[in-house]
Amino acid sequence: MKVFVTGATGFIGSAIVRELLEAGHQVLGLARSEAGAAALAATGAEVQRGTLEDLDSLRSGAAESDGVIHTAFIHDFSNFANSGAVDRKAIEAFGDVLAGSGRPLVVSYGLAGLSLGRVATEEDRQEFGETQMPRVSEQVALPLASRDVRVSSVRLAPTVHGEGDHGFVPALINIAREKGVSAYPGDGSNRWPAVHRLDAARLFRLALEKAPAGSILHGVAEEGVPVREIAGVIGRRLDLPVVSVPASAAGEHFGWLGGFFSMDVQASSKLTQERLGWQPVQPGLLADLDHDYYFKSAK
Repeated sequence: MKVFVTGATGFIGSAIVRELLEAGHQVLGLARSEAGAAALAATGAEVQRGTLEDLDSLRSGAAESDGVIHTAFIHDFSNFANSGAVDRKAIEAFGDVLAGSGRPLVVSYGLAGLSLGRVATEEDRQEFGETQMPRVSEQVALPLASRDVRVSSVRLAPTVHGEGDHGFVPALINIAREKGVSAYPGDGSNRWPAVHRLDAARLFRLALEKAPAGSILHGVAEEGVPVREIAGVIGRRLDLPVVSVPASAAGEHFGWLGGFFSMDVQASSKLTQERLGWQPVQPGLLADLDHDYYFKSAK
């Protein structure tokens, strides 16, 4: 199968590209820079030059492929509404090309905020409204099943970890360095689900190959890791005190990350594992966080 992958040079997307190639698929990857194009070509993938705003490039890539995996997103929290609008238009463009073909479209979505204080499952549905986050990939994509697109949504854990991670955990490491303490909000019992990037990549491939139209899948290996334990590993590795900060002061201490780090998010992937035969096999978050690469790259 020839697969068009957006976000192909990113942390998760690059792992998906390797997973697809190793499984015998052909890959056409979207790249917006010369450096990205060169890195992608070095893997053996074909290169489609363009950006998420370049709808003609997106339509062209989808038209010459047997399926699409869409992981690209503009992570600009200062203008998140615009990022969501760009994502919406990209998915609509894919839908127009794939409609009536039965070809697969796999989009990525997030679990943060889906169900706070209890274990979320694949059967939970996001309520969309004016107060919700503007990322609407699942909301826009899933109705394409009625247009004969074999669409599925992979809801990723807030923490997708592994070598090269540049997300929430490296940000926490940098904050600990700056503040001189490794902190957690409140009593630190709130939890984050986690998944290794290589396990996530395999899930995207399985979704592409066999997920039924309209599927919601959970990219979760660990249902919930207490944030106090995350802070504990960071403190031990940096030789810093591990302390609590009042939940009311989380924004002041952690900045933009305060709201995320204070969430109690738990999620199960039991149904995903049963339906697709997906089994996470990579190290868990705390074991992965104990590797030197986290503390060398987060300086």
